[in-house]
Amino acid sequence: MSANASTAMLSRSVVKKVPAIETPEGAGAIVRRSIGTPALRNLSPFLMYDHFHAPEGAGFPDHPHRGMTTVTYVLQGAFQHEDFMGNAGIIGPGASQVMSAGRGVVHAEMPLHRDAQGNKLPDPVGLQLWIDLPEESKMSEPYYQEFTAEEMPTARPRPSEPIETEGSDWEIKILAGESHGVKSPVRSPERGQCWYLDVRLNKPGARVFQPIPTGWTAFIYVGDSAPIKVGDDASLAAHEKFHTLVLSNKAVVTDPKTDPSTGEEGRAFVIAGMPLDQTVYQHGPFVMTSAAEIRQAFEDYQYGQNGFERAPGWRSKIGGQ
Repeated sequence: MSANASTAMLSRSVVKKVPAIETPEGAGAIVRRSIGTPALRNLSPFLMYDHFHAPEGAGFPDHPHRGMTTVTYVLQGAFQHEDFMGNAGIIGPGASQVMSAGRGVVHAEMPLHRDAQGNKLPDPVGLQLWIDLPEESKMSEPYYQEFTAEEMPTARPRPSEPIETEGSDWEIKILAGESHGVKSPVRSPERGQCWYLDVRLNKPGARVFQPIPTGWTAFIYVGDSAPIKVGDDASLAAHEKFHTLVLSNKAVVTDPKTDPSTGEEGRAFVIAGMPLDQTVYQHGPFVMTSAAEIRQAFEDYQYGQNGFERAPGWRSKIGGQ
């Protein structure tokens, strides 16, 4: 929709475009990282965004976290998860997991390359988002949530709403937050809330309007997709795959609009969050608000204290595979 004095909404625009460059990570995995690189170091409350590929022999064996939340979304193949809280399982295509590390978690994330019968499975491909925890929640108890593809709610155009504001020929899987009257069951802190939407545009000319709360940080990641356009100007250039698009942050309710520029299916991940007014100190798997807290995190992990009491002697069953 156009932005003018007679409308109650304005479209956010793309103010920064960052390529997601392939880089090694973990044990043999390859990730396309945009947030968390020199080009886009932090985008509060977001710390890192990876589009990962885990070929055979790769993985993320036992490692700790403190002070942040991870959201993992599997696009292809399957991943195994195990942590010292007793959570363990397999996350298949279209499934997601949310792990809030709080004061401390040790876990392993390992790809599954063969099924129970020994048949070869596709290499796991997915997305992992790191979200900063508000300072008052960094030493809270950790928690874990897991959802199959069928358990995550999906929004579609509502026939009762005008096409001018509802768009057409789209569907949105809601990993976190809400869209078009549909809400996700994912827990979120009062400060630093996050919306995470998997937007599919099903045919040429499809478009969708997604309201985002006033003042929230927002970005769009174009995955392995046809190019998409963002905004309400038909002359705008399309954005190609494997790029993160940082959106403007106006002091009004806003509507990013996407539409595919080719005959292929368009797909983009729209992510928005409440920015946190706090310092970020990140060292490896620990994210705190001061250098002293980082040193304390390493000490707590080393000596098995202050949230890491279960760490000494714990080894996952999957991490050594």
